[in-house]
Amino acid sequence: MTGGDERETSELAAGPRPRRAALRRWLGGRAALWTAFVVVHGLVVWLNLEAPGLPMGDVTGVYRIWAENAAHGWLRMGIDAPWVYPILAFAPMAAALVFGQAYVAQTWLAIVVLLDAIAFSILIGRATLSRPRRLAAWWWLAFIALLGPIALGRIDAITVPFAITGLLWAAGRPRVAATLLTIGAWVKVWPAALIAALVIAARRRLEVVTVAVVLSIGILGVSLLAGSGMNAIGFIAEQAGRGLQIEAPAAVFWLWQIVAGSRSVRIVYDRDILTFQIAGPGADAAAAVTTPLMIVGVLVVVVLGVRAARRGAPIGRLLAPLSLAFVVVLMLANKVGSPQFVTWLAAPVVLGVVLRPARFLVPAALAAAVALFTQIIYPYWYGWLLIANPAFVFLLTVKVALLVALLAWALRAVWQAGSRRNEAAPHGGVVGRRRTEG
Repeated sequence: MTGGDERETSELAAGPRPRRAALRRWLGGRAALWTAFVVVHGLVVWLNLEAPGLPMGDVTGVYRIWAENAAHGWLRMGIDAPWVYPILAFAPMAAALVFGQAYVAQTWLAIVVLLDAIAFSILIGRATLSRPRRLAAWWWLAFIALLGPIALGRIDAITVPFAITGLLWAAGRPRVAATLLTIGAWVKVWPAALIAALVIAARRRLEVVTVAVVLSIGILGVSLLAGSGMNAIGFIAEQAGRGLQIEAPAAVFWLWQIVAGSRSVRIVYDRDILTFQIAGPGADAAAAVTTPLMIVGVLVVVVLGVRAARRGAPIGRLLAPLSLAFVVVLMLANKVGSPQFVTWLAAPVVLGVVLRPARFLVPAALAAAVALFTQIIYPYWYGWLLIANPAFVFLLTVKVALLVALLAWALRAVWQAGSRRNEAAPHGGVVGRRRTEG
């Protein structure tokens, strides 16, 4: 082989390596992340507007009517009548009407994407992009893509960026975190669980409690001045009056009875709550038992969290698994079980990947699988679940099993965070320091 041939062969062999290195650098940078953000959100926006199954049905058919009734002075939900949501849920619904009812869906999606973009920018920060934050950002985008239309098309989507940002700022800016999480809780109740986790895990818990209480009193005060009376907290009674929805984890038992040919169990539509529910022997009793079970489950998580905190568990080890445990308990011991509840998993998993990426590999994978199974069931082929098709009942059963595995992992992680060897652990590595916030 001549010298020229040797040089040519060497250049051909070495050529792909710089290109691969350049590709890796690009994929590890902000440009790739923001490109992926646009692509993923663009895809999910398109699915919401064009996909079968009417994924934006709640926004265009329910939220819009509530907002229009209030705009015309006919009926203000949560003020003039009890409502299924806390009072601040009305704010994004009203904002979606700003360009008229013809563009409610597009406006709603724009609001959610904007909120996600703000949380995403805080996640990746302005300083040097660390590997854990890069992984967390990629995971969140993958999670949204796997979950599909429901990731943007419900009121829960408004609360997710508040929850993610609140948890990211929990250690360094507890008052700001408490403010964001409290606002989220008055849009949809579930971020209250994150406030509980923060109160247990944080050293500056008094600040968190003070902000949450004062802000809640202010929100209630404004509602009362608007004439709400007890309707301001009517969402508590409205939730308590629900039956056993077919997506609820407990409903799996009755769905398999339908699969087996039982004629005493049926799927019915509740026109008051606008949901499909189980009707059959024991279903109402099961729906009634879910609330006590949820209370017991929350108390178990509280006890384990307090144990870990009292044994010196640093917030960087405790907050993420504790938040995850609270959230999954709310999902499993729930008689509603709507598919949009899966969005709640994003906040604790993002925080966990930021703080301890290797440790959170298992829950990140489990949560991603839950998201995928949820999109398969809803919205495209939801009709198959409505007739208790065995394949889709099986998918729902697997989804419930994955949630049980997530809860087991989270409880174990909380217990380990309070082990004796962690008592002398440093309090570093927590989110919120200026060098990691950007």
